[in-house]
Amino acid sequence: MEVRRRDVLGSIPGALMAQAGAPLTRYVRYERRGAVSYGVLEGDQVRRLSGELFGAHEITSETHKLSEVKLLYPCRPPKVFAVGGNYKSHLGGRPAPKRPEIFYKPTTSLQHPGEPILIPADAHNVHYEGELVVVIGRRLKRASEAEAREGIFGYTCGNDVSERDWQNGPDKDMQWWRAKGADTFGPMGPAIARGLDLETALLRTRLNGKVVQEQLVTDLLFGPVAIVSWISRYVTLEPGDVIFTGTPGTTAAMKPGDVVEVEIDGIGVLRNPVRAA
Repeated sequence: MEVRRRDVLGSIPGALMAQAGAPLTRYVRYERRGAVSYGVLEGDQVRRLSGELFGAHEITSETHKLSEVKLLYPCRPPKVFAVGGNYKSHLGGRPAPKRPEIFYKPTTSLQHPGEPILIPADAHNVHYEGELVVVIGRRLKRASEAEAREGIFGYTCGNDVSERDWQNGPDKDMQWWRAKGADTFGPMGPAIARGLDLETALLRTRLNGKVVQEQLVTDLLFGPVAIVSWISRYVTLEPGDVIFTGTPGTTAAMKPGDVVEVEIDGIGVLRNPVRAA
C-alpha cells in the first residue's frame, strides 16, 4: 500500500515537552533497495542513521524522499508486552485494576505501516484497539520510577488487534495467544517519537475515516513510567522492548475492505488496510 506523507506525518502540536530536555525527534526503520536502515524523519525526507538506534549513532548526510522508502515497524523488539484495562473509559462497569495487568504478544504479531491486518478464516469478531506504545532504550531490572523514566527511549503508535470471541466468547481460549497474538495483530509505527509531550498528546483511531476512539493519553490509569517500573520488577527489559499501554473507550469489529488508522499527536498516523487471510 502506498504510504502518503500525511499518513506518516499526521498532526504535530506546536508546544513539545522534551524527554530529558531533548527536542522532538522521530526515528524510523525503513527499507530501500533491499537494505534496511534506521533514520530520522525530517519533513518529507528520511536522513539515514549510522550506528545503533539504542546505542552510539550519528545522523548522516544521506537523505531519501519518504515516498522512495518503505517504512517498517520502527524497531525489532526482543519482547512485546501489552496492558489490559488501562483506561477507565474502556472498563465499562468493571472495577479498575489494582496494578498494571500485563500480557505478551508474540513478535510475529507485529505488522508494518501500510501493510494489511489479515483476518483468519475462522475469526468473526476482530476489533481495533488504538494504543500508545512505549519503546525501551536501555536495560532495566527492578527499576525505580526515576530509572524507568530515563529508560524510556520514546513512543510510537500501535493497534492491539483483538478477536473478541477467542478472548471472551463462550468458547474462549484459556490464554489470549491467538486472540491478540495472531499474525499481523500488532501493527506498529510509523515512527518512534523522542521528546513527545504526553501532557497534550491525543490518541485517535479512525475506521474508514470516521473517528471511533479519541482520548488524551494522560488518561491512562497507569502511565508509562509506572508500567515500565512494574514490569521490570519481574522481567528484565532490554533495549527495543515495546509495551502497548492499553486502549480507550469502546471498540468494534473490522471487516475485509476496511482501513484503520491510529494517530497520536507528535508521532504520526499508523494506517493499515484490513483483508481476509
